[in-house]
Amino acid sequence: MTDISTTYMGLSLSSPIIAGSSDFTSSTERVMEMAKAGAGAVVLKSVFEEQILMEIDAQRTNNMFNSYTDAENYVSFYTRQHEVQSYLNLIRDSKKNAGIPIIASVHCSTNDSWVSFAKDIERSGADAIELNIFILPSDPNENDASVAARYIEIVDSVKKNTTLPVALKVHHYFTGMANFMVNLSEISEALVLFNRFFNPDININTMTIESGGSFSTPEENGLVQRWIGILRPFVKGNLAATTGIHDGAGVVKNLLAGANVVQVATTLYKSGPESITQMNSFLKKWMMEHKYEYISDFQGKLSYAGANNPGLYERAQFMKYFSGLGK
Repeated sequence: MTDISTTYMGLSLSSPIIAGSSDFTSSTERVMEMAKAGAGAVVLKSVFEEQILMEIDAQRTNNMFNSYTDAENYVSFYTRQHEVQSYLNLIRDSKKNAGIPIIASVHCSTNDSWVSFAKDIERSGADAIELNIFILPSDPNENDASVAARYIEIVDSVKKNTTLPVALKVHHYFTGMANFMVNLSEISEALVLFNRFFNPDININTMTIESGGSFSTPEENGLVQRWIGILRPFVKGNLAATTGIHDGAGVVKNLLAGANVVQVATTLYKSGPESITQMNSFLKKWMMEHKYEYISDFQGKLSYAGANNPGLYERAQFMKYFSGLGK
């Protein structure tokens, strides 16, 4: 017998596979589909404060020098309240009907907004909150310490105002990556590696910058495995792997590296909810073949602390691989 149940941020999951923030978690009906397919939990599609503000601006006609009319200010308040309330209703309805843990996901522009959203989300019955933070360190006048301080300030503000478990979805553009991830793990319940940015692509015919596509590829998961494996022995709390996990083998690889759970999204778009069912079946079969009864029996077995050659997680040069060290 095999048991693929696990825990994540103190929540009991029937499977380590979480349906990540996507169109497949944007309505109660779709969340229920994810639960039926075997997802251990869902991360609801992110609510973006920036998107709400853009919608507000699109409805305003007199937007010079912040000189809004009373009517426009009313529209602003109504639009924001409507968008937020719709998201809170999604949390309540999903929690009532899906029967699996519901993790809310938010991205805001200011500390006050992060706190306000977190309070509302907790009152609506979410089981946890994922802070979708993506501050790209693109300003040459801002040093790494300043960027790190902004992350910590956001987390501190939220943690002081909610009792919900907090996961941080972060990117890999950090100086002193390992050190900073360990620091973040000390003030949150989980780290989600990694956030995906919009990828630009230059159209040489129209001379414009366009979207380079948002779907992940299995090859991208190597970066995730590397950092999950390196960080597992050192971080406190849980690690969630995301990006490039498209099949059951990908699930197993990330669990072996040290992930507690995996989040999937692209595979849902390409293969539908049944891809989760197939991943669960693969995981159970693999565990039976290797005589593992519980996920904890092998989780992290190939992390930096457990691998027979942990230095491979740090190899950067192709010549080291082709000389035989990669075998």
